[in-house]
Order: sequence, then C-alpha cells, then structure tokens
Amino acid sequence: MDWLSPTAAGWLADLVLATHVGIVLFVVLGQVAILVGGLRGWPWVRSYRLRMVHLALMLVIVLQAWLGRLCPLTVWEQALREHAGHAAYAGSFIEHWLSRLIFFEAPWWVFVLAYTLFAAVVAGSWIAFPPRRKGATA
Repeated sequence: MDWLSPTAAGWLADLVLATHVGIVLFVVLGQVAILVGGLRGWPWVRSYRLRMVHLALMLVIVLQAWLGRLCPLTVWEQALREHAGHAAYAGSFIEHWLSRLIFFEAPWWVFVLAYTLFAAVVAGSWIAFPPRRKGATA
C-alpha cells in the first residue's frame, strides 16, 4: 500500500465503509422488503437474482461469524485508516457516523447468534415466499 498516499487511503477507507454500510442496509432492509412484499404480493421480492445475491451475502456473513473471522471489508478499511495515519473509527465525518450505524461493542457470541438467527429468517423466507425464475409461472 506504499504507493497510496495517506489522503487517498483515508478517502478509500471512507468509500469501503460506505460500501459496507450499503451491504448491511441491503441485507437488513432487503429482508424486511422480502417479508413485507411476500405478504403483500409484491412480485419483485420473488426475483431469483435478488434473492440469490441476498442469500449469498447472508451465508458469507454467518460463515465468517462461525469461523471467528472479521469481514474483509472491515479488515481492509482498518488497514487503509492505519495507512492514512488515522485511528480506526475516529477520522472523517462520514467515517464517524457510518461506523456508528453498523459497529457496536458486544461479545463475539452475540454477533454469531444474531447472524445465525437472521440467516434462519432469510432461509425461512425462501420457504414462505420462494423466489421465482424469470418467466416461471405462479
């Protein structure tokens, strides 16, 4: 990372954090939309591609938790902040607020349990509101 200036590393760290927040919002709000949309009959929530991306992200998240690994985006962001000369989660305005949205202190088992339960909800929604491939009939 020596080729990257500290200023650029700080901006890139903010971009990684914003991407991370976007993924979290997609997984959480996407699940809410799937449940609400399934109950209300919204056809777009049964999109096979949408549901595969959603499921794949959730499976990666829960697998990382069970393996005791940090998210690669977190690791990358922290490395960029260190290269920029910033303390982790104490830098820019974007970093300050977005990191508080998705990061909090708790024992590791709390995260493993939360991710596992959320993955169970995601799996249950596949049963309750199964996705449909394009062109498939109801």
